[in-house]
Amino acid sequence: MAEVTASGLSRVLFLCTRNSSRSQMAEGFLRARGGNRYEAFSAGTHPRPVHPLAIKAMTELGIDIGEQAGHRAKAHWGFPDPSKASGSEEEQLAVFRQVRDAIATRIEIFIRQDQEESTE
Repeated sequence: MAEVTASGLSRVLFLCTRNSSRSQMAEGFLRARGGNRYEAFSAGTHPRPVHPLAIKAMTELGIDIGEQAGHRAKAHWGFPDPSKASGSEEEQLAVFRQVRDAIATRIEIFIRQDQEESTE
């Protein structure tokens, strides 16, 4: 399912385990054939570099996917699952607030680092 952006583009995310072949090829096809109606992305739960044979197979059709995953950064932000909190509602809410604040801090750090990198 696609998400429609404010600019009217549909964002499509293709997911697979390693993000080295199937999702990369799907992203490549949508970028090449979807025109300017789509923003295509791919991701994986255990990402690897794009497989050379996937690149070769897509190149045979005139679609270059060799650089699609090259600009992605991988980071793991481990947060406890607040839905597993026990106790009174107030105690559970306190856990949700802790996780919320930890995520907010991490997002602020991400934004700051991204802005610093884009100005270099």
